[in-house]
Amino acid sequence: MPATQKPMRYGHTEGHTDVCFDDSGSCIVTCGSDGDVRIWEDLDDDDPKSINVGEKAYSCALKNGKLVTAVSNNTIQVHTFPEGVPDGILTRFTTNANHVVFNGDGTKIAAGSSDFLVKIVDVMDCSQQKTFRGHDAPVLSVSFDPKDIFLASASCDGSVKVWQISDQTCPISWPLLQKCNDMVNAKSICRLAWQPKTGKLLAVPVEKSVKLYRRETWNNQFDLSDNFISQTLNIVTWSPCGQYLAAGSINGLIIIWNVETKNCIERVKHEKGYAICGLSWHPTCGQIAYTDAEGNLGLLENVCDPSGKMSNSKVSSRVEKDYNDLFDGDDTSNVGDCLNDNAVKTHSFSKGIVNDEEDDDDLMLASGRPRQRSHILEDDENSVDVTMLKIGSSLFKEEEDDQGGSIHHLPVVTSQRPFYDGPMPTPRQKPFQPGSTPSHLTHRFMVWNSFGIIRCYNDEQDNAIDVEFHDTSIHHATHLSNTLNYTVADLSHEAVLLACESTDELASKLFCLHLSSWDSSKEWIVDMPPNEDIEAICLGQGWAAAATSSLLLRLFTIGGVQKEVFSLPGPIVSMAGHGEQLVIVYHRGTGFDGDQCLGVQLLELGKKKKQILHGDPLPLTRKSYLVWVGFSAEGTPCYVDSEGIVRMLNRGLGHTWTPVCNIREHCKGKSDHYWVVGIHENPQQLRCIPCKGSRFPPTLPRPAVAVLSFKLPYCQTATEKGQMEEQYWRSVIFHNHLDYLAKNGYEYEESTKNQATREQQELLMKMLALSCKLEREFRCVELAGLMTQNAVNLAIKYASLSRRLILAQRLSELAVEKAAELAATQAEEEEEEDFRKKLNAGYSNTSTEWSQPRLRNQVEEDTEDNGEADDTEERPEIHKHGAVTFSSQGRINPFKVSGNFKEPAVSVNSGRSTNILDSMNKSSKKSTVLNRATDNEKSPVIKPLIPKPKSKQASAASFFQKRTSQTDRTEEVKEENPKNSSSEIPAVCPQNTENQRPKTGFQMWLEENRSNILSDNPDFSDEADIIKEGMVRFKVLSTEERKAWTAKAKGGTASDGAEEKKRKRAVDESQEAENQEEKTKNLNLPKKQKPLDLSTNQKLSAFAFKQE
Repeated sequence: MPATQKPMRYGHTEGHTDVCFDDSGSCIVTCGSDGDVRIWEDLDDDDPKSINVGEKAYSCALKNGKLVTAVSNNTIQVHTFPEGVPDGILTRFTTNANHVVFNGDGTKIAAGSSDFLVKIVDVMDCSQQKTFRGHDAPVLSVSFDPKDIFLASASCDGSVKVWQISDQTCPISWPLLQKCNDMVNAKSICRLAWQPKTGKLLAVPVEKSVKLYRRETWNNQFDLSDNFISQTLNIVTWSPCGQYLAAGSINGLIIIWNVETKNCIERVKHEKGYAICGLSWHPTCGQIAYTDAEGNLGLLENVCDPSGKMSNSKVSSRVEKDYNDLFDGDDTSNVGDCLNDNAVKTHSFSKGIVNDEEDDDDLMLASGRPRQRSHILEDDENSVDVTMLKIGSSLFKEEEDDQGGSIHHLPVVTSQRPFYDGPMPTPRQKPFQPGSTPSHLTHRFMVWNSFGIIRCYNDEQDNAIDVEFHDTSIHHATHLSNTLNYTVADLSHEAVLLACESTDELASKLFCLHLSSWDSSKEWIVDMPPNEDIEAICLGQGWAAAATSSLLLRLFTIGGVQKEVFSLPGPIVSMAGHGEQLVIVYHRGTGFDGDQCLGVQLLELGKKKKQILHGDPLPLTRKSYLVWVGFSAEGTPCYVDSEGIVRMLNRGLGHTWTPVCNIREHCKGKSDHYWVVGIHENPQQLRCIPCKGSRFPPTLPRPAVAVLSFKLPYCQTATEKGQMEEQYWRSVIFHNHLDYLAKNGYEYEESTKNQATREQQELLMKMLALSCKLEREFRCVELAGLMTQNAVNLAIKYASLSRRLILAQRLSELAVEKAAELAATQAEEEEEEDFRKKLNAGYSNTSTEWSQPRLRNQVEEDTEDNGEADDTEERPEIHKHGAVTFSSQGRINPFKVSGNFKEPAVSVNSGRSTNILDSMNKSSKKSTVLNRATDNEKSPVIKPLIPKPKSKQASAASFFQKRTSQTDRTEEVKEENPKNSSSEIPAVCPQNTENQRPKTGFQMWLEENRSNILSDNPDFSDEADIIKEGMVRFKVLSTEERKAWTAKAKGGTASDGAEEKKRKRAVDESQEAENQEEKTKNLNLPKKQKPLDLSTNQKLSAFAFKQE
């Protein structure tokens, strides 16, 4: 069989971890940076015995019932094994010891420390110590010579030294390593090792190879290397027989060589590529235990027989058949006799025969090519016997012969089948409860969620469960006994749900403490069928769910009534509930190369039961696993993977998953993590517990909850554009739940939605302004496509004010399209309302308040001086013409808060919008293009640009509005206001006079006063100077004089003009009281009400145009 790599499991918190076997190999002993020593009966031991030896344990060694540890309090401690009773301190250093080892018979220990010292201490009498001084930096590792003559040590000063124990001298020192100042910064911890039994060779991991030095001569006999080693080797260890050498690298590669043949016989990759920092060979069988720098424990099985033999149990009938196939003509019984002869069996022979089912490129053979049967069959039958005799003779002469014996002269026996060169399957992660800490802990959190905390205590003193609510008004804290050994729990405001696994005597049970029950019986319990264990549970509103090992999901009411039962598509991983929603995560297949293959189902368990997500793949970061799944406080499904990526269901994008936060960005250290306990969308908060040096918090002291912010992974967030894009889409995603709540009939605050829409529109306006400054007009139109109707109107005004006329035209076309879409939506809504009227007698004829925001897609409704009768008049007109003039929306005011672009200015042609534009900017010049284009149009709705005190922005908007047909617009005005047709006639006359270019009051005054100006300023030769001086003098005139000149230019007197204005003002005021809509559409009114607003600059601008 090939070497089998068992799934790794959590052993200690992140950090340096060490491992060793006991004398018999029945237990695996590990120590880690959490200060615990754990004793594992095997890798599947779910409840290893734990001994706390200090704050951190750097190294451990075990021999003769004595467990020795190097602890962070600078001591070497002894504990009895397996009891774990403290048995004193062997020695102390001034800083922490980095490595400790036993000698061959277990009477002495050697330890190396960061204070540059190496000590040898007698275990029975710690006063018998020897100190070795000579290193100039912290000592990385030490190794005893099996004959207790020499001691080897490696140091951060880059040297590897060999010490003579008797006189404490250093016969040899090799500068092999990179220098550094501390073990933490060392590229390699350089765990060197002497060959067992003989001690002929000292193996030292140096860069990407292992150097072997001959005893006493200290010559470099040879190096062991391999083309697959890409990173520095960290540690080496010998098989107990001394024939094989294993090495681990800092990128998780474990390689095993046959030292005699110098051939690589195994390559195994760590499933996640973490650095191998602990490596130990089983004393009697072919197992290697290893640990990584993240605190995990792994095991390799069937590596080879460490004693140089193969046990009878490893030879199956299939293997014997393979032997028969290889050696045709041999007697089967003779081959069996050879296999049973322990004296002549080596791994170098059996390896090539047994490992004929390679299934991974990480477990490949050294030859790197398919092995041909003909290479073996070309010899006669006796060749096998000769080969085996040679192997046997080399083993018998192990003590005398050199390493270059006869074995490596033998041909390499290879496998019959080509190795599998594909990805390795990933071990499936086990079921877990969201918000819980590992079940092997004696004190642990069974659940921590937004409702409260459930703690479990399981030690010699107590076996109990404590329930604590965040809001004590829901229920007081509760203490429960744990006689049934409950392992999973969930908590809601209604109940406490617990479940336990089955035992030989008892079935798996589901227990519920119904806190909100109004009767006296608050507890119920359900037994599962035989051979069915509960693996995950959750609570919702009025229901409970349990997923079992039989791939079933069982639903219960909160009172204990069994409801639906359905099959799961795969083994459960985790699940969570919120209200009527149930999210289930399960294994939908086998992942490869470290990836999990998970699926997710989302169900709604209300009156109308339906499935939202039908087993869709659950996206995870590469080589990660699920660590938390649940709902936000508002009811949106979320989950977190082991790489710290928080993802949220985006209901607005077809129920896709969007990453909303990377928790690792908030962690200060590599080994620090945040343990998620809850998510809130409003306000945007990720509630979690900081864990320093571990993935989960301890129960005591009580952890403090931290609040992290969300950030979507958008590009270039350092720029202003990227920041606003991220803020906008984050706001959209985090307010999708409002639409979901409204759709499903839940209550929510309308002000929350209004505020969210207002924030989004402000961000869009800022982005449009930024794009406009960067002359990205096409991008501006794209941004306007995301805006509401009112925000588009504001964008048109901004574009006009910025003299982006083409952009303003495009935005106007977009506004017309949006208005048409709005009208179509409104028609559909009205049809629905008509249908409701038929079904519901007495239903109101007017638009309801809840339908208007959805209908108009607006933030706020400015209902001042506007009745619903106006609304009903406007709507058929919109539907009839297929376009909306901006003035028809004068009553909507969505942006009331102050800000850069918060002023609504809904109507382009209304008096309010004119005032807003005037306050934004008074333009003294007017576009020639605009005036000429306007002169060519003769619509009774559009007013002349020159005499009217309107800013350039409103003028441009009015011009672009005329893209609808002139006939329709004329009919529209006639239909709306047939009575006021006489008042529209003067609106045409000034336009005709403008086409004939009549003289203005300033021009007439200038003609009469030109001689005075020239006499006062004889040096004026340029016409521009004369006009400039004339403007100054004309501006000094009184208001009555300027009005007189203006009236004279129009062909009448100033008094006639004043009387006409008074009459028109009276008529307009009476009409305003009768029909409010005419106020917004009568564009003559602002001019007649404010005749004094005509500025000299505007008149001069008109004069300048006439001079062209």
